Amino acid sequence: MINIFSRQDGLIVREKLQNIQSIPQKIEKILWIDLFQPSAEEVNYISQTYSLNVPTKEEREEIEQSARYWEDSSSITINTYFLVRSSEGELHNETITFLLCKNILFTIRYSEFRVFDEIQQIVLATPKVFEDGFDLISKIFEIRVEKDADLLETAAKNTRALRKRVFNSQVIDYEDMLEELSSLQELNMSVRDSLFDKRRAITAVLKSNKADADVKKNNTIILKDLNSLVEFTTVNMNALDNIQTILTNQINIEQNKTIKLFTVVTVAMMPPTLIGTIYGMNFEHMPELQWEYAYPVVLLIMILSTIFPIVYFKKKGWL
Repeated sequence: MINIFSRQDGLIVREKLQNIQSIPQKIEKILWIDLFQPSAEEVNYISQTYSLNVPTKEEREEIEQSARYWEDSSSITINTYFLVRSSEGELHNETITFLLCKNILFTIRYSEFRVFDEIQQIVLATPKVFEDGFDLISKIFEIRVEKDADLLETAAKNTRALRKRVFNSQVIDYEDMLEELSSLQELNMSVRDSLFDKRRAITAVLKSNKADADVKKNNTIILKDLNSLVEFTTVNMNALDNIQTILTNQINIEQNKTIKLFTVVTVAMMPPTLIGTIYGMNFEHMPELQWEYAYPVVLLIMILSTIFPIVYFKKKGWL
């Protein structure tokens, strides 16, 4: 699907087109062309019509700086990560392509992003704010960074709650806590990767001579926010690493207690085992076998030989 935003009579009008045959031959003052899940035919049409070098799927996913941002005499191409929630509810990064050519913004995306729904409503409601594609991309990045900040605040809150559970819970479900810890770590890493990628893109835009002073001023503010959020992710990751260390130590302590218990039981059972082994030999000349009370006496000795090591270990503080 193709969404075309253009200026008409002082307003910004959106046209939703299902295929390239529906694209008007001439649209005055185009501001934004948003391609959602475009076909190869649609991408080729846009590329040929506006003389754009649209990156392939492989080029979109490359991580080198030269593949994430490049600029020529007439256009700027940006491939950057945006967080999106999958059908299973998991957050992951997906690449969105932004192309700026002749002050028109082209976006190519293959998933639904709430930030795009919001920005489209803002564009239609406040047409005077958006003069060209640079204003649009700045606003898109601004909204996305705000949402990333909200995600990090929620992650930090959940991290503090997890830490309290680790210290205050009488019965610790290690499997559940480790799963929650892993989920928080994955979220922080995903947000951090997204922030790093957007920071590189905005830094490159600031160096471009195609953006005007107002756009660069807005992008400078966004860049400062990005830097603070990157530091925030580092603090979160350190806190999660600390929780992981504490949990690992507690698991080791519990395992040591279990091993100690088995060791004590094994040692405590050695004397009665020895006694039972001796009297299981059935030698012909074994006087104890003729005693009337030999059997209960041997049982008593075996019990005492089990109790004595346990009492001794407790006095030593080994239990």
